[in-house]
Amino acid sequence: MGTKLRSKSSLSHSTILLRELVLTDFKLRYQGSVLGYVWSLLRPLALFVILYFIFVKFLKIGHDIDHMPVYLLLGIVLWNYFAEVTNGGVAAIVSKGDLIRKINFPKYVIVLAGSLSALINLFINLLVVGLFMVINKVPLTLPIVWLPLLIIELFILSIGVAFLLSAVFVRLRDMNYIWEVFMQGFFYATPILYPITLLPAGAAKILLLSPVAQIIQDIRYVMITPQTQTVGTVYGNELMRLVPVGLVIVIAIGAWKFFTARQDRFAEDI
Repeated sequence: MGTKLRSKSSLSHSTILLRELVLTDFKLRYQGSVLGYVWSLLRPLALFVILYFIFVKFLKIGHDIDHMPVYLLLGIVLWNYFAEVTNGGVAAIVSKGDLIRKINFPKYVIVLAGSLSALINLFINLLVVGLFMVINKVPLTLPIVWLPLLIIELFILSIGVAFLLSAVFVRLRDMNYIWEVFMQGFFYATPILYPITLLPAGAAKILLLSPVAQIIQDIRYVMITPQTQTVGTVYGNELMRLVPVGLVIVIAIGAWKFFTARQDRFAEDI
């Protein structure tokens, strides 16, 4: 009975801490700026306008895809979420070093808080995408029912990578620079700015096995247009979706095990 009470008390304290960290992170995100939370909307829109004129208007990429402006905006919004969670996750544990040394609590709460704060931002940005869909008269189709599951997959992938990076960064402070360089290359390797049909068939097949590319393309498929090339359409076999989904599960479980195995030493190593 005493053990159960202590367990419930610990869970309650962790939940309260998580809530406070999420609220604090979201409040501090644009604190001091003139426009405040409006930047949550302006940042992806500004990037969208720049990339739209470069890739669609000047380079004439994507004219064969219906609703290309919304297609492009959605890809940018989804990528920004993955980048925000993982980039923020790198230094998540180290940045809370004082808190970790003073208070005994589950360390995963720190990484989870950053991921949930970014998730709130993602939902706000998806509302903007929805507004653009209405303006561009994008029809809603039945596959939209898969959207919640795809968002969950994106969340699990992002927080899994964040757990791994945060634990590695405690001992390897070069990790932030390594990840920054990797993300720059990964951004252009992922079909965000261009249709995947521009790539050779072999390259497209390999690229779509990446969970990030799979999720972005699948969400575009269910929200914007069935013209979107997905893992299933490229391979001609819907079961191939299980490959990137399986990678997400492996990454999440492996990262969680690695994080929990090292968390007891965080206070000493920071």
